Amino acid sequence: MGDEAYDTEAYDTGLLAPVSAGTAAERATGDRAFLQAMLDAEAALTRAQAALGHAPERAAGAVTEAARADRFDTRDLALRARAGGNPVIPLVAALTAAVPEDDAPYVHRGATSQDVLDTATMLVATRTVPLITAELHRAAAAFGRLAAAHRDTPMAGRTLGQHAVPTTFGLKAAGWRHLLLDAADRLAALRLPAQLGGAAGTLAAFEYLAEAPGSGPALTERYAAELGLAAPLLPWHTLRTPVADLATALAFATAALGKPAADVLQLARTETAELAEGSGGGSSAMPHKSNPVRATLVAAAARRAPALAAVLLGSLAAEDERPAGAWHAEWQPLRELLRLAGAAAHHTAELAEGLRVRPDRMLENLHRTRGLVASERLAAALAGTLGRAQARALLDRVSRRAAEEDTELVELLLAAPEPAGRITPERLRALADPAGATGAAALLVDHALRRQPSADPEGRS
Repeated sequence: MGDEAYDTEAYDTGLLAPVSAGTAAERATGDRAFLQAMLDAEAALTRAQAALGHAPERAAGAVTEAARADRFDTRDLALRARAGGNPVIPLVAALTAAVPEDDAPYVHRGATSQDVLDTATMLVATRTVPLITAELHRAAAAFGRLAAAHRDTPMAGRTLGQHAVPTTFGLKAAGWRHLLLDAADRLAALRLPAQLGGAAGTLAAFEYLAEAPGSGPALTERYAAELGLAAPLLPWHTLRTPVADLATALAFATAALGKPAADVLQLARTETAELAEGSGGGSSAMPHKSNPVRATLVAAAARRAPALAAVLLGSLAAEDERPAGAWHAEWQPLRELLRLAGAAAHHTAELAEGLRVRPDRMLENLHRTRGLVASERLAAALAGTLGRAQARALLDRVSRRAAEEDTELVELLLAAPEPAGRITPERLRALADPAGATGAAALLVDHALRRQPSADPEGRS
């Protein structure tokens, strides 16, 4: 059976991409969205030429009217794209056939395929990035609320998988918020330009056809304005800064979203149970399971994003005025990065808004090591009385014994000769309380929450 006989529903319906299936980012980056962006680029070019007197206004109107994605068969265009290596070639033929004969010469006039596809990619990005940043701000706002609510909620800080010193859940949530705002700022700072250069980046054909020497830069400015994109200083057929910048910002955002996901996965373990997703997922085999599925999906996206960004950064090494393969290698990884970042941001926002926090379990786990988690604070306090070296030696000795004998650290300290008569038992017990050993965590939460989102369209904080 030939390719043409397949049902289009059999191709990519998101069955193996649950992280992005059904999200706004998936819709904004689908084949139909890219097709419409290419058509928008073609129509804008004709309008820009008409504005400079290089094409009739009638042609600009005709091309704009014909440039509607629902008039074209995306699967047919995909199959025909194999002959020339990109989808613009068959699209130009189809669009030319869709306009009146007198207007046909003004379709794609002077442009090259890369002009249209690069510009369409930037259009898709400008339409998708705000969706991503909106979800980032939504998630950041939810984490901010958690940080404020749990400013003083003590929990065990963990390093290398082990209890380290006490912290607060508020500080952890404030850190998640801070990272997501960093990601949103990077996306907001992107400068996404139109592409116009002609066959080899000289704008020659535009000037020859219009019989208007020196008009190429003005056409580029008008073209970018028609599309709401930045005007490039130079054609960037092989100067891939816009793609590389977009790729790194998206990869950073997706990886940043992976941090709260990783923490939730750890803290939602049965043995830890300090957090739980508001509505966990079930298991096909185990009725009792309530899995942290949103965190799982985000964690999967975070693992995929760096490799996709690496492909796009590798395409910076593009030879000549148009490369063979480097440009073509960008298309799918960039679309997938847009989808992953958007989907991960969406699921993180849902996760943050429904996250269940268990302060009782955090406190229970904080005391699990029988006071060892407060050893740093005890050593610092005793250093003033015993001297730093003796205090450290004492804490090393009693900490090992407390761990071996499963004994309260403070009881061993009270029985030790070194602090006897130098520090009261009441003071030792207070210093050994892990809940009181969170340092400046609460103040750091206050400091972090003073940071306001720089570009949140919804005004969330």
